[in-house]
Amino acid sequence: MQHGAPAFVSVPELFGSTVLTWVLVGLLAYWLVILSLRNAGLLPEYVGTQGPITTFHTKRGRAFLDWLAGPKRFWRAWANAGIGVAIVVMVAMFGFLLFAAVAALSSPQPTSSVQQPRNVLIIPGVNDFLPLSATPGIVFGLLVGLVVHEGGHGLLCRVEDIDIESMGVAMLAILPIGAFVEPDQESSKSASRGAQTRMFAAGVTNNFAVTILVFGLLFGPVVGSIAVAPGAPVGGVASGSPAAEAGLEPNDRITALDGEAVEDRAQLLELLEATDGETVELERNDGETVTVQRSLVVTAAVDGNPAGVDTGESIFAVDGDPVATEGELLEAVGDDEVVTLTVGEDGETDQREVPIGAAVGVAEDGPLADAGAPAGGRLVVTELEGERIHSASALQDRLGDTDPGDEVAVAGYLDGERVEYEITLGERSQVTGGGTAGYQPISGISGVSSEALGVQHYPAEAYLTVLGGGGDTGISPLADSFLGKIGFALFLPLAGFLEILPFNFAGFTGGIENFYQVEGALSVFGDRAVFAAANLLFWTGWINVQLGFFNCIPAFPLDGGHILRTSTEAVVSRLPFEATRGMVRTVTTTVGLTMLASFVVMLFGPQLLT
Repeated sequence: MQHGAPAFVSVPELFGSTVLTWVLVGLLAYWLVILSLRNAGLLPEYVGTQGPITTFHTKRGRAFLDWLAGPKRFWRAWANAGIGVAIVVMVAMFGFLLFAAVAALSSPQPTSSVQQPRNVLIIPGVNDFLPLSATPGIVFGLLVGLVVHEGGHGLLCRVEDIDIESMGVAMLAILPIGAFVEPDQESSKSASRGAQTRMFAAGVTNNFAVTILVFGLLFGPVVGSIAVAPGAPVGGVASGSPAAEAGLEPNDRITALDGEAVEDRAQLLELLEATDGETVELERNDGETVTVQRSLVVTAAVDGNPAGVDTGESIFAVDGDPVATEGELLEAVGDDEVVTLTVGEDGETDQREVPIGAAVGVAEDGPLADAGAPAGGRLVVTELEGERIHSASALQDRLGDTDPGDEVAVAGYLDGERVEYEITLGERSQVTGGGTAGYQPISGISGVSSEALGVQHYPAEAYLTVLGGGGDTGISPLADSFLGKIGFALFLPLAGFLEILPFNFAGFTGGIENFYQVEGALSVFGDRAVFAAANLLFWTGWINVQLGFFNCIPAFPLDGGHILRTSTEAVVSRLPFEATRGMVRTVTTTVGLTMLASFVVMLFGPQLLT
């Protein structure tokens, strides 16, 4: 892991708490207004209140459900298939929450924003992963999810001849947070156990069906009409870097360098390396041209790195040879293990002798420590089995060609002194994927990560490929299948935090659409219309699968809790002794309380234990 101040500005860190404060103030004001109207008797009969939550009830639509419920055999078969899916997901959710709670207790210090309670709320601007620009897609997806979920319950009520008292939606101020179908209690109790189970499973079945449908449309014709726009996409700009001083901003696209067109990042780096001048002229996608100093800016640096550099500084030369890209740096280093770097900031430079290699932290128990390397020490590996190692990624790739039990020679620098070790490789770590030598990897070259001009690249093609844009994702073979793409698409809003990809992806919005263009048959509708359709499909699929999984948690009042009850009753009724309702209640209560405790520990355990 790398330490030190972040080099790139994070909007949620700057504004997240302020947005949350205003949201809470707005909810309080809304609640006071609703209370005043209710106390004055001005609320209509179909409007109910439960704290800050407002519910709207209606009896309309029952005739439509009666008509739709006509093919009862089909709907029963549909719901029966859904029961199987729901039970599988219920077991998976039970295991997931238990695992998450244990992990939260074993790692009490919150490791990332994923563990922050505010990120449970699907509120753009409050949740770190959901920018305000994603609001239309999220609200649309939530409405679709609630309608099909509760519509499924209502439909199966009529299929199983269960009367409906009313239907409606629950609102938190202007945000829809739930929907409901109120079955008649008497007819519900008189229905068979199978009918009740089908009714409870229908909602999540519909949510999963919608997920498959909308992702099929997204991965197929919609994303198939979207291509990466020419140019080098700018995902981030290091604070105080030459790019920032020149006015480059995230979501810009560099389309030309010194008048020569730039097709992608690789060509931008090639042109930078081929340029001898101290500055370059960069043209942005808006047609404006800016002058930027050629430099290699440090964007992340581990504390105590051999070069002694901090984020924001620049690497200007290697042994006197000017460098402005990482490729130029590695070329200038060559096979030399120790070089003199010229580094500095704000016009002040300094020269430092630095070993160039892969910085690692020696693990307490592992092959390196067993061979004599000090546990907890910082080692810069420059050679493995006679092969020159320049970076952490090169070391990981080289170790990927070895097997546990292999004996290899490792050379490097420890506190400025060259050392050599003969080690026997251990079992490969499942976490790092390359820890057979017994170390904690540190990204970059000698613990330093850098970007040309201070510009962080946005891998636009990788995100498009995950969404069905064709080609190999380069992430995992699983992402090349339809279901695999759905799985990875669900993690895209968290991709940056989970280090799957450099940035979180919230759809083709918030400036990200600048990196793409619409081609093919759908281009007649224009870029905005196609991007809007892609966003609606993305968030509709994302929200529906979340609703399906959440409602499968085996705890009341969720659908999973009801399915657990009816399933337990079915099992208990077949036992060779007389069963009682108390047995069923014991099972459902125990599972429900376990789920509730796990959920609370997952959210608040790290904060309570620190």
